[in-house]
Amino acid sequence: MTSTDQSRTDAGSERHPAGIRTFHPRRGRLSGRHLDALDRLWSDYGLMVPDPIEAPVDLSTLFGRRAPVVLEIGFGMGDATVAMAAADSGRDYLAVEVHTPGIANLLAVTERRALTNVRVARGDAVELLHCLPEAALDAVHVFFPDPWPKARHHKRRLIQPSHVELLRSRLASGGTLHCATDWSEYAQQMRQTLTDDPGLVNAFDGYAPRPAHRPVTKFERRAVAAGRPVFDLIFHRR
Repeated sequence: MTSTDQSRTDAGSERHPAGIRTFHPRRGRLSGRHLDALDRLWSDYGLMVPDPIEAPVDLSTLFGRRAPVVLEIGFGMGDATVAMAAADSGRDYLAVEVHTPGIANLLAVTERRALTNVRVARGDAVELLHCLPEAALDAVHVFFPDPWPKARHHKRRLIQPSHVELLRSRLASGGTLHCATDWSEYAQQMRQTLTDDPGLVNAFDGYAPRPAHRPVTKFERRAVAAGRPVFDLIFHRR
């Protein structure tokens, strides 16, 4: 990180310090199908997170139309993203992930389902947020982010005040920030952090009922199988 990067602020939120990431870098073997998807489809559907000093990403150019945009953070293998995008053709879905097999899988499934409203970003979601214009998003989804359960790692959690301020600044007025987790302690922290943000308002009195439009993810199935409750939080930008 350069001295220019370290001093840069955006909407009152500093970039996260060097070395502190909100995700685990993961390695995974790519199948021939996935390698083919990356080779053929990246130029049409992919977005490498650019340096945040550069101009903001032009979302209408990226999708080839003007439509409300949903940012999907940490999509795993992309199953939930595909299901939501297929059922919601009036909005565009920008999905960001660092796990290469998941990125390749989402590209392949997007092509197979002939979806035109999905784009795939590779890189750090926090850096991507700095690359997006203010008030550009209709919704942000943070489904089952890494809970970083050890206390010494809590600083790596995505839902913390500085990141929430950045997330909120990218939402349009009335836009939705929807989080879900199966870690009760993280759910409590999320709820308090989101409630404390002066620019957000809770759509429900406490946790939200599970919305039918949120597909069941593999993380949720594991939680249910293990007897852990799942918590949804839905807030809107004022």
